[in-house]
Amino acid sequence: MAVPSSESTGTKASAPHLVKANHNQFFVWREFLWGGIAGAFGEGMMHPIDTVKTRLQSQAILSGYQNQKSILQMVRTVWATDGLRGFYRGIAPGVTGSLATGATYFGVIESTKKWTEEKHPGLGGHWAHFIAGAIGDTLGSVVYVPCEVMKQRMQIQGTRKYWSSVVMKQNAGMKPGMEMYGYYSGMFQAGSSIWKEQGLKGLYAGYWSTLARDVPFAGLMVTFYEALKDLTEYGKKKWMPGSSNQVNSSLEGLLLGGLAGGFSAYLTTPLDVVKTRLQIQGPTLRYSGWLDAVHGIWKTEGIAGMFRGSIPRIMWYIPASALTFMAVEFLRDHFNEELSNGEVQELASLSIDKKRSSLQEVSS
Repeated sequence: MAVPSSESTGTKASAPHLVKANHNQFFVWREFLWGGIAGAFGEGMMHPIDTVKTRLQSQAILSGYQNQKSILQMVRTVWATDGLRGFYRGIAPGVTGSLATGATYFGVIESTKKWTEEKHPGLGGHWAHFIAGAIGDTLGSVVYVPCEVMKQRMQIQGTRKYWSSVVMKQNAGMKPGMEMYGYYSGMFQAGSSIWKEQGLKGLYAGYWSTLARDVPFAGLMVTFYEALKDLTEYGKKKWMPGSSNQVNSSLEGLLLGGLAGGFSAYLTTPLDVVKTRLQIQGPTLRYSGWLDAVHGIWKTEGIAGMFRGSIPRIMWYIPASALTFMAVEFLRDHFNEELSNGEVQELASLSIDKKRSSLQEVSS
């Protein structure tokens, strides 16, 4: 009876390693996909609140510092002048930008976690989460910032009639070439119009102010989320040591993701105000740069101006972050398991085929 060759045995031994390597690589790319879907889902659900926040923060540029509206007054104004469509202006670039940054955010976080766990376990901890979140968001900013510029300009425009009245007031007495930008009918028209009028600089207006807001926000959110997960796990071990009950990961993502998003949103509100003012001003430069914007807002509006729109920002980020983390955890639980089962079946089939080939060698 012939003995299976060492080459055949080596192939069988290396097959699980090969499949495992492919599985690990595919797992990372799945996180990019789940993150993109979750980011777009969260933005789409909460866009109307973001519109109210953007309009609140842009009042000083469009209507002056006096008689700025409250949250309820702004909601009534949008409804009266633009109707329901006014709350959803700019949703297409908003969803596109969130899809990109959600993909890089969660993809880089999970890739970094896997890398530190397997290669450098001593580098773990909350600082690693902070840096991973910041890097992921920075990579997404290449797509996110132009989309954010288009989204915010469309949000403050409302209907064509309303924007025409704003432009007439703004352009009165201005120098030629410094007029406010025209009305944008859609995402692609907005992008092409900004490109023609201001070039690449216009599409990436407020880029560094966006990073100044989003890098600490992204780092803080994932740090808060992981810290809250650790705290939850500690609480379960301390108060329910013998319990076998497992908290649903989607529910955990919903609750902890909402808290993490709310904390991070409030702390970074001043950075968001500066970013919004820089991105919506267009050719009419009220602020020459980031530091000038900070100085100008603080001088004329004080601490209230720096935190203007903080309540709708928190109202947006708590449910948006909750839905995003819930969606990511749900997709991980359901689709990762199905894909993993498929890979296990593939490995089993591969082993059976190898055994059959070995038996054929023996019989021959």
